[in-house]
Amino acid sequence: MTVDPLRTLWETFFDWESMREALPEMITVGLPNTLILAVTAALLGSAMGIVLAVAGISRTRWLRWPARVYTDVFRGLPAAATILLIGVGLAPLGMQVWGPNPYPLGILALSLIASAYLGEIFRSGIQSVEATQLEAARALGFSWREAMRRVIIPQGIRRILPAWVNQLIALIKDSSLVYFLGLLASQRELFRIGQDYAANTGNQSALLLAGLFYLVLTVPLTHVVNWIDRRLRQGRPATAPTNDDPDDLDLALPGAAGGNQR
Repeated sequence: MTVDPLRTLWETFFDWESMREALPEMITVGLPNTLILAVTAALLGSAMGIVLAVAGISRTRWLRWPARVYTDVFRGLPAAATILLIGVGLAPLGMQVWGPNPYPLGILALSLIASAYLGEIFRSGIQSVEATQLEAARALGFSWREAMRRVIIPQGIRRILPAWVNQLIALIKDSSLVYFLGLLASQRELFRIGQDYAANTGNQSALLLAGLFYLVLTVPLTHVVNWIDRRLRQGRPATAPTNDDPDDLDLALPGAAGGNQR
């Protein structure tokens, strides 16, 4: 008896009935939980990453070295290992504070991972700002902290927006690893729901459906990254002066300002 590999592949991953059965729970339970995990971790990781970036470029050694060690550790560890270390290691404390809900520890673990990467992204963005910007801010009377907070950091953040969105995409995918901590039925994210349906039916179509949801979330973000990057590189398009303002028209004409004064 010969086995048709294409037919086996189709029946294993493209069972529309299995997908239709899993779809409602994917939308009502899995999708919101995935977004909660990813967006919350991205916001917390961004706040922690800015602190790490400023500490990493500090002239004070006791600020710079801990930031470097933190970044090396959480960038070097696999995401699954970090989630297990935080989620299992701090589980007794979590039970006392908020009960049997693994989400806070899962979000904390994802935030620690994201902050290590975002700290380097923010640091590179801050250091890409020309030194003359800081000098000009200091000349205007700003202290070093005020200059960093009001001038340098905003410009650096603007330059790393594409990289920040890329990290959000990575967090959306890494959120699937939170299932290691054990989730209640109402806490399951997309991957866990697909995994449960696949285990119950013996068919992998629900997992493929979960993968399609991840594509729906990440592909538009990828195009947003490309659009933001293109706009930042091109800058705002120059607008031609209108006839409503004669001063602007005079300035726009070569030699108009100085040629008539000779």
